[in-house]
Amino acid sequence: MVRRERVMRMSVEQPLWRALAGYRVLTMLYAIGLFSTAHERAERPWVAIAYYVVLAGWTLGSLPRVAGAASCTRQFLVTDLTVALAGILLTPLAYAHQRIVDGGPTLPSIWTAGAVLAFAIKGGWRWAALASLLVGVANVVQRGAFSRDTVHNVLLVCIASIAIGYVVEVARASERTLARALEIEAATRERERLARDIHDSVLQVLAMVQRRGTALGGEAAELGRLAGEQEVALRTLVAGGLVPASRASEDAAQGALVRLVEEADEEPDDTAPRDVRPLLAPHAGAKVTLSEPGAPVLLAPPAARELAAAVGAALDNVRRHAGANAHAWILVEDEPGEVIVTVRDDGPGIPEGRLAEAEGEGRLGVALSIRGRLRDIGGTAELLSVPGQGTEVELRVPREAARDTRGKAGRTR
Repeated sequence: MVRRERVMRMSVEQPLWRALAGYRVLTMLYAIGLFSTAHERAERPWVAIAYYVVLAGWTLGSLPRVAGAASCTRQFLVTDLTVALAGILLTPLAYAHQRIVDGGPTLPSIWTAGAVLAFAIKGGWRWAALASLLVGVANVVQRGAFSRDTVHNVLLVCIASIAIGYVVEVARASERTLARALEIEAATRERERLARDIHDSVLQVLAMVQRRGTALGGEAAELGRLAGEQEVALRTLVAGGLVPASRASEDAAQGALVRLVEEADEEPDDTAPRDVRPLLAPHAGAKVTLSEPGAPVLLAPPAARELAAAVGAALDNVRRHAGANAHAWILVEDEPGEVIVTVRDDGPGIPEGRLAEAEGEGRLGVALSIRGRLRDIGGTAELLSVPGQGTEVELRVPREAARDTRGKAGRTR
């Protein structure tokens, strides 16, 4: 079966561009029709006629430029707004001043709003506010003074364009969120498909090799043990979290592009919170079971590293003191105020007073490798052991303490 990449584009703003193109044509015709019904009132009709020829040619010729965000460049927007401002400032040359004072329309009339709306759709509400301000200044200049009608019209255009610009920004953010959600869904389905295939083939083979090797003994038993470890590691990988986040690229002309993109390796950011789960995953094996939440368990990088090192030290103690056949379990709990990691084994346990005796002998594995690490990051380590019932080490890292540790590390550097 040939697998092909499926690409899907989403754009909630594309209908706005089509509406803008239609608005520009209709308002151009409206402005020309408005002049044709009152051309006898113009003192210099040739000024208006010349401007409308330019306006008609510019509006019709620029339709491909308002087909999408990619083609509607900043240079085009500036030129388009210049055409609108020029028409406003040329109005006193075409009509008598009294007509302007009485509230007569400018040469471009409501076509000017289309130029401002193009700024709003392209750049958001900030660009719309700037374009509206320039239109307002031009209207005041051509009338020679403030008037209620001027302020009313300018505010109307300004509020409408800023609102549309804000809606466009929200729509773009929603597009990116939806694209990311679709990518996660696609990655989850692909992981489930791979899990089914692996479970039906590879995991069953490894399990069979483990059983047969253990039954045969000798070198085959060692091979079976290795196969068992690989089976557990592979099962943990398949059942683990989602694949690394793919990137939702955005084509301004056609909307958000939903496609899985392999990300290049980047330098680790030592300031951003780090997921504890990948740091603990290498400990999982045939005799170590890792149970973790499905969502990232985030801590400051220094705290995450120290917590993982403390877990490693606890597992070393299990291997060293609980015996070769002991099994260990790691449980990760992500609480609102802290992260709790519990390491438990089914070994013989620690006799009462043995830890104090070990510290007196200078063997400080628990005191330094576990409790000392947790103390340095503001956490605590509690050890509970009952002879014959195994040992449990509970590691707690408060989130506030982890953030303080990160701040101290930054100041030290």
